Amino acid sequence: MSKKQIKIAVVGLGYVGFPLALEFAGKGVEVTGIEIDSDRLKAISKGRSYITDITGAELKAALARGNFKASADFSGIKEADAVFICVPTPLKGKNLPDISFIKNAVKGVSLHIKKGALVVLESTTYPGTTEEEILPIFQKQGLRHGRDFFLCFSPERIDPGNKKFPVHNIPKVIGGISPEATKLAVSVYRIIIKQVVPVSSCRCAETVKLLENTFRLINIGLIDELSMMAHKMRIDIWEVIRAAATKPFGFMPFYPGPGVGGHCIPKDPLYLHWKAKSFGFNSRFIKLASDIINQMPEYILRRIEEALKQRGKELKRAKILVLGVTYKKDVKDLRKSPGIEVIRALKKRGAVVSYSDPLIPFLKLSGIDLRSVVLNGGRIRGFDCVLIASDHSSVDYKGLLKNAKLIFDSRNVFGGLRKENLERL
Repeated sequence: MSKKQIKIAVVGLGYVGFPLALEFAGKGVEVTGIEIDSDRLKAISKGRSYITDITGAELKAALARGNFKASADFSGIKEADAVFICVPTPLKGKNLPDISFIKNAVKGVSLHIKKGALVVLESTTYPGTTEEEILPIFQKQGLRHGRDFFLCFSPERIDPGNKKFPVHNIPKVIGGISPEATKLAVSVYRIIIKQVVPVSSCRCAETVKLLENTFRLINIGLIDELSMMAHKMRIDIWEVIRAAATKPFGFMPFYPGPGVGGHCIPKDPLYLHWKAKSFGFNSRFIKLASDIINQMPEYILRRIEEALKQRGKELKRAKILVLGVTYKKDVKDLRKSPGIEVIRALKKRGAVVSYSDPLIPFLKLSGIDLRSVVLNGGRIRGFDCVLIASDHSSVDYKGLLKNAKLIFDSRNVFGGLRKENLERL
């Protein structure tokens, strides 16, 4: 399919859909973005990017070329030859999948789809969603697959803040309802992506994404548990990891931390865990790893409490500074950030909590209403403990914290440095 002739629509201009839309626009494709968030639409109209991976200059260039526009109106897809659905898939209740955003998006698409158009779901979900939940929505509109539309699933693989792997450098897995659908999707994605990997079915493609993130969840859960064990045994887990990583085969380093954040790892494996139950299978590894990771904020709180007690200070009413609240280094993203959970746990125990993060000027969340503290050496001395929950390249942690009373480093910012007032995860 020629990029000069094709028109596409992207439903959901978030961390996945926005970069995808601008990647196509950058190749000369006419792109319509569908976004129901009015704040995002206002930002786009002003040429202001709200995600890390897109600069304001890139957005303004796309708007100036005239081949990218955004709207809340689903009728904007009526001329699109291909529609990509990139909407959130959160968890609800007791770790139950919530695919309501997908269903609502598909309903909107089904009312305006151009005959013969390709529809690709990129939102992470459980195996069977595309066939069991999405296909019937189109069929209820009297649309027949292979004649009126073609349906595929392709897992998103966006890594926010990763300059080495932008959209076009990440291999794309595609599985369709039919071989014809897969072939069509391959031709469209090849406009922007170097390597396209077709698989036999939507179910296979859906499971690929869940395997990738389950692999990470389980290994992070393992290293978190080993870090707690190593602390009990007075072993430096970071030294152990560094040494193990010298093995050129059969080992991949993972690192302990205050938890995991972002839109994928905390929830995606639980989609697989939930779906497996419907087949009478209990995925014990997934649940165990998730439980271990989820206890890390409370574990850090206990470690801080112990360190304060050794210095004759109670946690209640102690002045605690949390450095870094984003879930990932140098990325302006708070989704599922473990730093936020640590703040909540500290406040619940009566600590007086402040935070500092160059990317997040204020926090207004459930139970939290704080502004980022501007730091200097004198102000640091006023805190009983400084917790490094997330690090940023723009902060000189070692220079800034040289006079801190107590530092708890959950990100190994201080590496092999040993000093009297430093505790490490």
